Amino acid sequence: MNQASLAAGAVAGGFHDPVHDAQRVFRAVMDAFARPGTVAELGGLVSAPPAVEPAAAALLATLADADAAVCLEERDEAAAAWIAFQTDAPVVVDPADAVFALLARGSDPAGWMRFPIGTDSYPDRSATLILPVAALEGGPVLRLEGPGIETSRSLAPLGLPEGFLAARQANAALFPRGHDHVLVAGTRLAALPRTTRITEA
Repeated sequence: MNQASLAAGAVAGGFHDPVHDAQRVFRAVMDAFARPGTVAELGGLVSAPPAVEPAAAALLATLADADAAVCLEERDEAAAAWIAFQTDAPVVVDPADAVFALLARGSDPAGWMRFPIGTDSYPDRSATLILPVAALEGGPVLRLEGPGIETSRSLAPLGLPEGFLAARQANAALFPRGHDHVLVAGTRLAALPRTTRITEA
């Protein structure tokens, strides 16, 4: 793809109504974090390159900015250009610099510790890991417990990478440090904060 095509692709596909669309997505994402495991439908508010799921694109267009760098685990020039233009966020190569990490589909959890986990004093300096999956239903049923869940909640994402549950258990042991995860599939997402305990149902 030539530079002119990259530039045209980066400019296209942003929020039609930036203020109201971003507010809508912000509320949906915050509600998803407040109620872990619930599925938020963000709709087709943005149109990003194929390497970025629509829900991930909407989340980044809302939350990423000049102070919140994005790392693409799988480098894609069109995706990087779109994110940089639409969010003003630095698109970084070094995982240690990421505030948001857009993981590859099937990402190996063994590599997730490359991304910041925060510190005991500043746990908010961790990266949010955005993980594409095939669907948010139809897979093995997981049992979720923790803040924002009255007793327990079920979620059955399809296409989680092997080792996901072990990585979440290791992540929980780091508290208050650790990663928050967002599963994305098409225009839908589900948030899994680090405080959410996940086991096989």
